[in-house]
Amino acid sequence: MSLFDTRVPAVVLRTDRNPFHHGTLGAVRSLGRAGVDVHVVADCAQSPVRASRYLSGLHTPPPPGASPAEIAAVLRRVAARLARPAVLIPMDDACAVAVGRARAELAPAYLLPDQPGELPARVADKAELAGVCAALDVPHPETLVPAGAAEAARAAWRLGLPVVAKWSRPWLVPPGGGLRSTVLVRSAREAGELYRRAEEAGSRLLLQAFLPPGADRDWFFHGYADRSGTVRAGGPGRKTRARPRGAGLTAVGRWTPNPRVQALAERVTAELGYRGVFDLDFRRCGTTGRYHLLDFNPRPGAQFRLFTDTAGLDVVRALHLDLTHRPLPQGAPRPGRVFVVENYAPLSALRPAREAHGGRELAWHAPDDRAPGRALWALWSRHVGARLRDRAHRARDARPDPALPARARVVRQASAPATPRTGAPDRPDEDRAGSH
Repeated sequence: MSLFDTRVPAVVLRTDRNPFHHGTLGAVRSLGRAGVDVHVVADCAQSPVRASRYLSGLHTPPPPGASPAEIAAVLRRVAARLARPAVLIPMDDACAVAVGRARAELAPAYLLPDQPGELPARVADKAELAGVCAALDVPHPETLVPAGAAEAARAAWRLGLPVVAKWSRPWLVPPGGGLRSTVLVRSAREAGELYRRAEEAGSRLLLQAFLPPGADRDWFFHGYADRSGTVRAGGPGRKTRARPRGAGLTAVGRWTPNPRVQALAERVTAELGYRGVFDLDFRRCGTTGRYHLLDFNPRPGAQFRLFTDTAGLDVVRALHLDLTHRPLPQGAPRPGRVFVVENYAPLSALRPAREAHGGRELAWHAPDDRAPGRALWALWSRHVGARLRDRAHRARDARPDPALPARARVVRQASAPATPRTGAPDRPDEDRAGSH
């Protein structure tokens, strides 16, 4: 007999347009292997996810930049097609916030954790999180929220350059505009210029003291807080390779015991009364040794499958079992287990898996579900080729016209609008989505 109530389907929801979101495939495989029907509400037209044998159905997602009301309307239409209650799994912050706010409206059709509807928005907002940490006496980098461009410049000097600049609600940052959710600012002038783009970004700019990365400093914790508030499944992990290097999402992660990180994660979720899946990011200060909470994501992290214990339990399975009132199996942690995202760390994927004492899992390739792995490389090659062509076109357009006299070229360049320096150039969605 299955541990799972297979009469209850799962609906995986994502508005982020990143076609290479491996966490979505992880959720499809995790519950699909358990015999649960898994439906995905996301744009998977150019994604390897659509090739999975464990996918039961694809549904049209809300439009880009959809409001919480629009997301709720799409979910009501999906519920009408399923005609039975389903476990709902938001996979990005925008969806987690929208589902939290519409909880009362969605609850008859979807099984959801019982918690205050505004709590996901409160912890996902980077500026609000700073206040949460202060109230809970949890280490957090010193954070300032300037009220103007001049104040942003002064704040950068006060914190000590370089500083980290973040948009408080990164899910509102429009794609393709050259803005990134997080950037390292190296001058007061950059801080002021970035503030002037706040209206374009859709949320407040905050400046944060920079904690330098280093060996054994970047940690994360994935967990599931059950109906009683007890943290089940998941565990602490260390980011051993990131994309882009030194920041960004986890390309290679390792399950690494860390009682201090675990105790901090359990205390934060308990004092907030949080229920459901969560993904926390920490950075250890090289000077004090304290672990600072950088991000609280109220949904599964993209690498959640790293934390699969000896009973096969992960945070997504824990969610389905708990919300359908099924007992969670008692498994043991698997320290040393490794998770590799092949398109971001191909050399790590090619190394022998025997070096991972707790086992190794690849994000895309799986012996029981080969089609997504095969589809990945064709789609990834097209994606990279398109980026290179776009970069070449931009470089060509930026070159002065050799047919013009030198003086005319100088005048033309001088009259071109200045582009604010906001750090690295625009990156694809996988870097801006915050899926770790």
